[in-house]
Amino acid sequence: MGKFEIKTGSSGKTMFNLKAGNGQVILTSQSYESKDGCKNGIESVKKNSQDDARFERKTAKDGSPFFTLTATNGQIIGKSEMYSSTDAMENGIASVKKNAPDADVVDNS
Repeated sequence: MGKFEIKTGSSGKTMFNLKAGNGQVILTSQSYESKDGCKNGIESVKKNSQDDARFERKTAKDGSPFFTLTATNGQIIGKSEMYSSTDAMENGIASVKKNAPDADVVDNS
């Protein structure tokens, strides 16, 4: 089962990672000014991760595929790691869809 982990960065801002059941990070958020903003971001991921149209499949300058997850207002709420192949990226998207809705939230901030 996946989990969201909230942490505070060196800048004092809060962010989260969505981790799959194996502990691998499958989605990383932006930095938020407040913990409440971060928690709202998690709720947005839970909701928007079930709509494939919210996932933007992209290619980095070095050719590595990755994806972002956007809210209905178009704002990016999470970004994946760089993948070695399009198939691996699609597996990452499937993992977000599977893990996000019921993931526990662990506050390590």
